[in-house]
Amino acid sequence: MSEEFEAVTMDPLVDVPLATIDIKDDCGITDVLQINLERGKENEQIKSDQVMKKKKKHKDYQPNYFLSIPITKKEITRGIKILQNTIIQQDQRLAKAMVGDGSFHITLLVMQLLNEDEVNMGIDALLELKPFIEEILQGKHLILPFQGIGNFGNQVAFVKLAEGDHINPLLEIAEIAKRTFQEKGILAGESRGFKPHLTFMKLSKAPWLRKNGVKKIDPELYEKFISHRFGEETLYRIDLCSMVKKKQSNGYYHCESSIVIGKKPIGIQDLINEALHQERMALKSKVKQIKELLLKPETQDKIRRELFEGRLINNSNQANDVDSGMTLT
Repeated sequence: MSEEFEAVTMDPLVDVPLATIDIKDDCGITDVLQINLERGKENEQIKSDQVMKKKKKHKDYQPNYFLSIPITKKEITRGIKILQNTIIQQDQRLAKAMVGDGSFHITLLVMQLLNEDEVNMGIDALLELKPFIEEILQGKHLILPFQGIGNFGNQVAFVKLAEGDHINPLLEIAEIAKRTFQEKGILAGESRGFKPHLTFMKLSKAPWLRKNGVKKIDPELYEKFISHRFGEETLYRIDLCSMVKKKQSNGYYHCESSIVIGKKPIGIQDLINEALHQERMALKSKVKQIKELLLKPETQDKIRRELFEGRLINNSNQANDVDSGMTLT
C-alpha cells in the first residue's frame, strides 16, 4: 500500500490551508482543498457577523439609566449654591446651565435599559451588588471629601473629589458594579475611565446658550473656589435612577430602586422615605409575580377556558329565558 503525503500552504489572514496537494493513495484522490476553503469562508463569515453585530450594538448604545450616589450633606449643597450664585452674578445667562441642588450626585455607572424587563434586570443587579460593596468596605464608612473645581472641556464644571485613601475603594466599587451589570447582559459603562465628580453646571442644559455666544465656561468665573473645601459626604446609599423620567418633587431623579450601605443617622424624614421605599419595592415584587403568573401558558389557557365557558353558560341561560317566556305566553 502506498503512503500518503500532504503539502499544505497556510493563509496568514484566515489561518486555514489555502491549498492541499494530495498524493494519490489506494483509495483515490481526496477533495480536501474544497472542504478547507469552504470551512475557511464559513469561519470568516461568522467572525464578520459577530464584529458587525458588536459594532451595531455599541453604535446604538445610548445610556438612559445610571447608578447615583446622592449628595445630601447640607454643608456641601450650601457651598455649591454659593458657588453657583457667584457665577450667575457675573453672567446671568448661565442660570439655566446650573444643576438643581436636589440633583447633586456622583455617577457611579451609566447603562441602557430599554424596557420594564431590563429595568427589573437592573434592579436585580443592584441588589446583587450590595454584598460585594460591603465586602470591599469591611464594615467601614466610606467618607468622600470634596475640594476644588474641575471641568470637562470647559463644557461641564464640577466639584472635585479630593485625593486620599477613599479613591481606591470607590474605584473598586465602580468596577464591580460595571462587571455585575454586564454579566446580566446589560449594556453598561462608557469608553472613558471612571472619574468621580460632582457636576454643578453644564452647558448642555441650555443649548440656546451657544447661539447667544456662550460656547465655553470661563474658568475665571469660579477661580475663587479653585481650592475651596466643600465638605464630606458618607456613602450610605446607591440609587438606580432614570435620566429621562420625570424627577421627584425634591428635584432628585426618578429612582427605580436603592441599596443602603452601612448605617446612617436616622431622622423622621429618613424613616418616612425608607417606609415608602419598602412599600414600593414590595408592591413592585407582587406586580412582577402577577405578570409572570399571567404569562404562563397554563394560566392563559385557564383564563380563556373560564371566559369561554362562562360566555356559553350566559348565552344558554338567556336562550332558556327566552324559551320560557315564549312558553308562558
